[in-house]
Amino acid sequence: MKRLLTLSLALTVTAAQAATTITIATVNNPDMVTMQKLSPEFTKKYPDINVKWVVLPENELRQKVTLDVASNAGSFDVATVGAYEVPIWAKNGWLDPLTPMFAKNADIAKSYNLADIIPGVRKALTVNGNLYAVPFYAESSMTYYNKDLFKAAGLTMPQSPTWSQIQSFAAKIHNPGKGVYGICLRGLPGWGENMAVFSTVMNTFGGRWYDKDWNAQLDSPAWKNAMTFYVDTIKKYGPPGATGNGFTENLTLMSQGKCGMWVDATVAAGFLSDPSSSKITKSVGFANAPVGPGTPKGNHWYWSWNLAIPKSTKKEDAAFKFITWATSQDYIALVAKEKGTWAAVPPGTRTSTYTNPNYKKAAGAFSGLVQSAINSADVNAATKEPVPYSGIQYVAIPQFQALGTQVGQYLAGAISGQTTVDQALKQAQDAAQKVAKEGGYQK
Repeated sequence: MKRLLTLSLALTVTAAQAATTITIATVNNPDMVTMQKLSPEFTKKYPDINVKWVVLPENELRQKVTLDVASNAGSFDVATVGAYEVPIWAKNGWLDPLTPMFAKNADIAKSYNLADIIPGVRKALTVNGNLYAVPFYAESSMTYYNKDLFKAAGLTMPQSPTWSQIQSFAAKIHNPGKGVYGICLRGLPGWGENMAVFSTVMNTFGGRWYDKDWNAQLDSPAWKNAMTFYVDTIKKYGPPGATGNGFTENLTLMSQGKCGMWVDATVAAGFLSDPSSSKITKSVGFANAPVGPGTPKGNHWYWSWNLAIPKSTKKEDAAFKFITWATSQDYIALVAKEKGTWAAVPPGTRTSTYTNPNYKKAAGAFSGLVQSAINSADVNAATKEPVPYSGIQYVAIPQFQALGTQVGQYLAGAISGQTTVDQALKQAQDAAQKVAKEGGYQK
């Protein structure tokens, strides 16, 4: 008996030693929190793989993961990266190409069905014929509004509002004494936070980051008009402490009925329609992202959060199994079961999601608008005047991660009243011009 117990213990120890542990870095967005919650289903499917999580706010995640992959430190086996980073990191040799992995794992490739990934989404993650990440969810931007508040104020939201209309609506709904704010917009500094929304405002006011010769344009009238509008709107009709509010904070405010309107990522539509996370499921309305007085171009951003495998990992096979599990059709169905509604599944990645009758029934109020927004977002035609870069809410150069965050800090300073719009724009112009010169973009 003693020998059997010893043998059993030895086998248990051997099995534990044989298990592979992968470390996954991800952002603390609700979709990713759900992924973490459902990860026991992955380990049930692959009992020889353990999962360790590093879940961080967006700005902190970007800094930590960028530093790790750039230094080849190998702390992460799976990294959550955006559409901006994937092509840049792939060209830097920081990511493992996935195309050879799909070729080597025929069974996974067959069940995964790469052809089901929406072509434009797949194209954004492909460099020189190789796929470098798989999409967890893809998004554009749209306008959310509280239909009950609009009805009480005698207002009607057009399907394609202007920013001028949005500000007018905000003024009529704003009632801070009752804990209701006219509009919630991102004030939290960061190139992926306040600058994501503000850049679409700037686009439609006729602005651009650089002219075709890489001369910075942040001191232009279009930038001044856009920033003045954005700052005034938040100061007059937004919640207090707006510089601490990014996507997650505004999602909470909107879902609690504290915002009359919110302009942000289309991915929020599912959360606002989910009774387990939203108090306004019956009163939330949907419209296109607003346009400004300059041009309709660039009002809808394009973004995707994706799962990639850093080149520095020593656990490619286990990491590949995880990223294909977490972005599969089966995973999407698992989320629908967990949430009790197909409206809450990760959107924007698979054709099969939008042809699924269960999704169409649950997300019918917004799915068409989301598809239209994603399809209309053109990273190569987002400004009124010609530009030498691609990108809608970002400039697709490596230096933009730092530049965008720096400008976002200047914007936040103007929102908080620590500086004026003119001062913020002067600082921003100097920073952008420095990048153009030191980065070698100007001839």
